[in-house]
Amino acid sequence: MSRLEKIPATIVTGFLGAGKTTMIRHLLQHAGGRRIALVINEFGDVGVDGEILKSCGVDSCSEEDIIELANGCICCTVADDFLPAIETLLKRSHALDHIVIETSGLALPKPLLKAFDWPEVRARLTVDGVVAVVDAAAVAQGRFADDAAKLAEQRANDPSVDHDNPLEEVYEDQLLCADIVILNKADLLSPDELEKVSRDVGAASRKSIKIVSTREGRIDPQIVLGLQAGAEDDIASRPSHHDAEAEHDHDDFDSFVLEVPSLADQEAFVARLVEVAARHDVLRVKGFLDVAGKPMRLLVQGVGPRFRQQFDRLWGPDEARRGRLVVIGRKGLDRSAIEAALS
Repeated sequence: MSRLEKIPATIVTGFLGAGKTTMIRHLLQHAGGRRIALVINEFGDVGVDGEILKSCGVDSCSEEDIIELANGCICCTVADDFLPAIETLLKRSHALDHIVIETSGLALPKPLLKAFDWPEVRARLTVDGVVAVVDAAAVAQGRFADDAAKLAEQRANDPSVDHDNPLEEVYEDQLLCADIVILNKADLLSPDELEKVSRDVGAASRKSIKIVSTREGRIDPQIVLGLQAGAEDDIASRPSHHDAEAEHDHDDFDSFVLEVPSLADQEAFVARLVEVAARHDVLRVKGFLDVAGKPMRLLVQGVGPRFRQQFDRLWGPDEARRGRLVVIGRKGLDRSAIEAALS
């Protein structure tokens, strides 16, 4: 790519555990030789998503092309974190074909989109598209919006009505900013359930938005890369619940890091995680565990009471075999009870 051409950037947004990192890893593995750089924003300081992507072994995305931002939500730290990260990538000696930005699951994408209107960014980058990844199975269970259409009607008729659940606003803002919506984990639903979720998501999104269903993030890169949306020039058509606010915060959520000793029985521990997540309404759990007698690190990811586990790579010869999990939930999460139940 010529230095005179703008580098396309894709913003990947989506709620906690929707499958953003899994989809991005699939994109890297099927990039067709394109040099793709990543900017990853996580909620919590363990760096799970970055570790997953760094271990994918794709030559076209080296570790130096992956920048992790763990100082808070990227949409709140644009000047302090995002712009320096972009400047670092643009100073690389090799040319980039694409930049993929994965936001935190609690981030609003529109403030980040506005950063692309800054002169120093606009001169070098263009927003190729905003991709919203949705956990189709979770939406089918009504975890994010009980009735988005009815809620919108109430707000229109009575401006004093507040959202009882702040997750609803985050979820809807992500859809309203998107150029394409990916319904992930579609294999967990029946055809009728998937059709209903697609209708509901379509009703909560902008008109004419494309909705594509998939499983385990397996999406053809040609579907989500190369949209040429020029979204930085189309900000006004992407409404947000927070348009009137100068900034927002995430005080509605709590998170903490749980240190976990070496496990003798991984299945029993994951079963306890499932029980604890259901009892304490934990939204998201992700991290790495050490299983006694196993040479590989165990990756554990949970959304609500649904958990997946896999050995992702060998522990390094000089690496401390350390188990750590990030636990995320609504404000008031009972950390003491969770730690006691999992000790």
